[in-house]
Order: sequence, then structure tokens, then C-alpha cells
Amino acid sequence: MKLYIKYMVSLRCKMMVAEELQKLNIPFTVLDLGMVDITGDILPGQLAAFKSNLLQSGLELMDDKKSILIEKIKNLVIQMVHYSDELPRVNHSEYISEQLGYDYTYLANIFSEVKGITIQQFIIIHKIERVKELILYDELNLTEISHKLHYSSVAYLSNQFKHITGLSPSFYKQLKGKRKNNLENV
Repeated sequence: MKLYIKYMVSLRCKMMVAEELQKLNIPFTVLDLGMVDITGDILPGQLAAFKSNLLQSGLELMDDKKSILIEKIKNLVIQMVHYSDELPRVNHSEYISEQLGYDYTYLANIFSEVKGITIQQFIIIHKIERVKELILYDELNLTEISHKLHYSSVAYLSNQFKHITGLSPSFYKQLKGKRKNNLENV
């Protein structure tokens, strides 16, 4: 039996869910972002306790099919942008459609209807968050970041970054340096 969990978007969330499952003696085989595969039967009391414990941690067990599908899309995008070393070479729409086994138009319509933004906008927001992380780590220059995240050029990355954050990537990097200097002077 597969259970779908809302807001489960980090490795820390996965560890917390695994801990809760072990506490309640609920056997599982697969634990991914947003999903856990339960082996065997789960008693109603165990399920209720699991649901309650998740809520206390800011997570939510889902049972609505639309919500589950949207969480799958969100988790796939987050996995793709934040936790993969390399973004897929195919078009994002093809990749998402392939991974979830649904027509992309269907997925896009449901996502937009419920979230109020398109899947593409959601991807862009997360790509810019990833760019911000990579700028702060200071291990890659903008050319390397744009290549890693499959931007056609540094100029396109910079335009998208400025559109989302209101700042240029170089100004954002300077802010990081200023914050560091201010902390050293404290």
C-alpha cells in the first residue's frame, strides 16, 4: 500500500517519517519524497497515530487523488532541480509526463487549477532557488551554474534571476559578501 505525504520535500522529512513508521512498528520498503510504500497490513489505530504524528511535524497524509498527483509533480520537480546532479536533457514536460504516466496537458491543467501557477513557473522558481544556493556556496561561477541548470546562456539566467528576485546574480553575490563582513565585525 502506498501512502502519500504532503510537504515532504527534504531528506530531513524522510528521516522523520522513517522514525515515525519505526516507532509505530509499521513495516515499509520504499521511502521517497512524498511517498512511502507500506508492506503488509496497517491497523486503523496505527494509521490514525501516524496521521496525527505527521500533522504535529507539519506533514500531512493525503487521500485526495488530485492532491496526490500535484504532490507527485512538486516532488518530481524538487527532486529534479535540487537533488539531481544533472537536470534531464529532455524537455521538462516530456520528463514529467514520462515519470508520472499521464499526458502533460492533463497534469498542467490540474496543477494550474489547484496551485494558481503553471508547472513551468514552479520549475523556474525552484531553479532560481537552486541558483541562489549555488551562488552562496561560491563553488561555481555563473557560466558553470547556467550550464549545470541547462540555461541557454548566462544572460538568460541573469534575466530570469532578476525577474524572480528583483536582483542581478552579481548583486545577490555581493550581498552575501556584505553580510559575511558585517557578521565578522560583530
